[in-house]
Amino acid sequence: MAKVAPELQYSDEHEWVAREEAGNVVSIGISAVATDALGDIVYVDLPEVGSAVTAGQTCGEVESTKSVSDLYAPVTGEVTEVNPAVVDDPALINSDPYGAGWLFKVAAESEGPLLSAQEYASKNGGEL
Repeated sequence: MAKVAPELQYSDEHEWVAREEAGNVVSIGISAVATDALGDIVYVDLPEVGSAVTAGQTCGEVESTKSVSDLYAPVTGEVTEVNPAVVDDPALINSDPYGAGWLFKVAAESEGPLLSAQEYASKNGGEL
């Protein structure tokens, strides 16, 4: 069973949200449940720094050896940073989805509906 990080919140589309220590900046990535379903990730298309993302709307895509999946923004706001390491080596998303495999950061103005780790794990078969 895929690991679900208990300190994070999750969207129905399998993105996770981590709050920074101060301010409204959040880090966003995709869950281990999603990486297990996708298989080996070979390409990622992320939103550009400075672009606006809207909760529930597509903002990029993740391509694996099995399929191409849309990436959905779990929050609304401005992209402040993109992880260059996952652009260069998308396999980081598989090997460390909650750490080095983070995707981008957003100065969040609002958030879409998010699930607790327990709710997400119960709904998607992950384990805390």
